[in-house]
Amino acid sequence: MKHGRCFSLFLALAASAMLIASCGGGDDNGGGQSTAATSNSKAPPSGGDAVKISDFKFAPATITVKHGTGLSVTNSDSTAHTATADDGRTFDTGTLDPGASKTISVTKPGTYPYHCSIHSFMHGKIVVT
Repeated sequence: MKHGRCFSLFLALAASAMLIASCGGGDDNGGGQSTAATSNSKAPPSGGDAVKISDFKFAPATITVKHGTGLSVTNSDSTAHTATADDGRTFDTGTLDPGASKTISVTKPGTYPYHCSIHSFMHGKIVVT
């Protein structure tokens, strides 16, 4: 009976790993980014404004930046995340693996709510002046 429990545990772990791997989504930046620019890097740029993803939260939850200023989004969590504008076109970091960073720049003043497209309960807001 011991082998049966081990096999059941193995199947449960394998199924969980497949489910987690399938949640990652693509690295599609969504096109149509007429008001934002993005760039990839493994380390955040020095200086400038920054949002850190940690414990399934964006920190700070609301950040104010000047238009055209680079905003670094760094994933300091243990799983992949995105920072995707709620309107679906202003900006999208694409999938950020743990330790990865992307810089976005919004050129039009306004308020831009965003979320993680992988974990829909994660929300933040960028206020551009």
